[in-house]
This record gives sequence, C-alpha cells and structure tokens, in this order.
Amino acid sequence: MTDTLTIPDDRIAKRNLVVLICAQATLGAQMPMIFTLGGLAGKMLTSNPCLATLPITATVVGSMVSANPISALMARRGRRAGFVIGAMGGMLGAAICALALSLGSFPLFVFGAFFSGVYQSSQGFFRFAAADMASAEFRPKVISWALAGGLVAAFTGREIVSQTSGAMAVPFLGSYLTTIALNLVFVWLFFLLKIPAPVKGAGRAGGRTRRQLLSDPRIAVAVIVGMVSYALMNLVMTSSPLAVVGCGYHTNDAADVVTAHVLAMFVPSFFTGNLIARFGVEKIMGLGLVILAGAGAVAIAGVQLENFFGALILLGLGWNFGFIGATTMLTNAHTAEERGRMQGLNDALVFGGVTLASMSSGGLMNCSGSSVIAGWQAVNLAMVPFLVLAGGALIWLAFREKA
Repeated sequence: MTDTLTIPDDRIAKRNLVVLICAQATLGAQMPMIFTLGGLAGKMLTSNPCLATLPITATVVGSMVSANPISALMARRGRRAGFVIGAMGGMLGAAICALALSLGSFPLFVFGAFFSGVYQSSQGFFRFAAADMASAEFRPKVISWALAGGLVAAFTGREIVSQTSGAMAVPFLGSYLTTIALNLVFVWLFFLLKIPAPVKGAGRAGGRTRRQLLSDPRIAVAVIVGMVSYALMNLVMTSSPLAVVGCGYHTNDAADVVTAHVLAMFVPSFFTGNLIARFGVEKIMGLGLVILAGAGAVAIAGVQLENFFGALILLGLGWNFGFIGATTMLTNAHTAEERGRMQGLNDALVFGGVTLASMSSGGLMNCSGSSVIAGWQAVNLAMVPFLVLAGGALIWLAFREKA
C-alpha cells in the first residue's frame, strides 16, 4: 500500500523547503569556509606545494564514497537519518582538522577533511528532499529554491573565515572549532522536516537496475551535465584562493572572491526554476555550459583582481544553471521506487568527477608551469574537453528526441 505521505503535496513541500533553506544557510556555511581555507591550510602544513589542495580532494572523496551509503540509508530510514549522519560527519571532520592544525600534522588534516565530505554528501541530498513532496510543476522551482539558502551561507562562511581564521595562535584553528559548533547547534533543524515514508522495497527490489537507469538517454545526459558542471566548478574554485594569494593579493581578497563565487552559485536559484519552466530544462543546461566556458575565457584573459571576480562569478552562475537543470531532468526521469538507487548513483558519479577535478587542480595550479599565472591558465584550459563532452551530449539528446 502506498503511504499517503508519498503523494505529492506542495503545502508540505513548502514547509520542508523552509527547513532546508535554514539548514543550508547555517550548516552550509562550513562548505565555503572549507573550500577557502583547505588549500591554504594544506599549503601551510606540507612542504610539497603540489599537495596543497589534497585536503579539498579528501573532502570530495569523502562525498563520493558516502553518497551511495547515505542514499541507501535514506531509502530505508528516511531523509532525516541521512542528514543527521551528515552533520555528525561534519562535526567529526572539523574536530580532527582542528587537532591536526594544533599538532601541525598534514596527514591528520587530510584524514579530517575526508569526514567533512560526509556532510557535503548529505547536503547534496537537500535538493532531492525538497523535490520529494513537490508536484511535477513545482519541482523545478523547489529544487532551485532549496539551494538558495547557500546565499546566506556565502556571507556566514565569509564571516567565519574573516573573524576566526586568525583569532588563535594557530592559523585557521578558530575556523574549524566554529565549524564543530555549527554542526552541533543546528542539527536539530532536521527534526522539523515532514519526511515522506521510505518507499517499500526502495534500495532492494523493484524498478530498473543501475545499468538500465544509466542507459536511459535523459538520465545519462543529466548525469553527464551534472558531473561536468560540478567538476569544472570545483576544478577552478579549488585553485582560485591559491591563485589570488600567489598573484600578490591577500587572504581576505581570496575569501572575497570565493564569497562572490558562492553568491553567484545561489542567487540565481531564486529564478532558475522559473527559467526552466518557461524555456525548458535543456536550454538552461546548455546556457550553463556556455557561461562556464565564458568563466574560463575571463580567467585566462588576465590576473587582475577583477578577472578573478569576473571568472568566479561566471563560474558560479554556470554551475547553477547546469547543475539545477541536470537535477531537474534527473528527478523527472526516474520513479519514486528507483529514487534511492538512482540518486545515490548520480551523486557518487558526480563526486567521482569532482574528485578527479580536485586532484588535478592542485597539480595543474602548482606543478604544470613555471609561475602562478601559467598554473592558473592550465587549470582553466583543462575545462575545454569536458565542456565539449557535456555540450555534445545535450546536442545528441536534442537530435535523438526530434527523430
């Protein structure tokens, strides 16, 4: 028998949306902070500059590894259980990183960063949880708005860095102690969610297999565009603090650039859903890829502070259109019975791509040229083949559906 909570109800969807926006605005503040400080703290702790961004890579690996288990847990026990586990992972990761900074241990810092990825993975399911109770017409908007809490997170994350990174004798230690408190204080928000009962049989039998799901053209294209959008955003954003500081600007300048980037990621969420409803998801995904290409072009054009701001703002906007569009296409292409299986697989693949991007970012930035400028250009040139792949997939889908 189908539980009544599994029937779309936009009133409940709106209630859950408010809770998820609040969670994104508070708990989500740790992600811009981690991506701002991870590479800088890594550079401080290791003598090998090629390994500076390894902590960020470890965070992304943690996200990739935990995506399927968290999705499976949500399929069996509900969304709340997965979100609470994510917050506990974020708290544990911050505690280990704080200890590593106190001891001056780079390996321990990388280990702690891995557990921060558990939180990042669980936060990735906010958009799916927001869509669970939404009608087909409301779904693009609720997915978009669920990410809008990141707008507040951009400011709070920036303030955490500004107020706490130098507040203690050990650089950055105060920021990670604050992150522990964030996860501990705001985990209660998830108990306000009105969560749909897990679909009977979800994560076990019923529906298409993973191979069958990935052979669905719309699912395949959604996964490819989602992977490319997120991976390229991470590739460039991971190296940007190192590039900004390496070009002679200050740590606060790097934090400001990352804040502008995060704002560009989430401000469009207030209208991306409306654009998808009006123009179609394929066009918005394609526009996102074009804007990502524009970000690379602005970055390559120069290393003035305005170039960094312009490139990272375009990077955030392109990610927003590409990733929200891909998520919308995906949620409309699988059944409720297939939800846990497909969403976990999608995020594992997305974060797999992000892992490769993060691993490549530090090497390209620090070890692919004779200067910071050469490394920064290498990072942005690396976007080209992946944009061609995602753009080609969208064009293939358009011709296939017209045939």
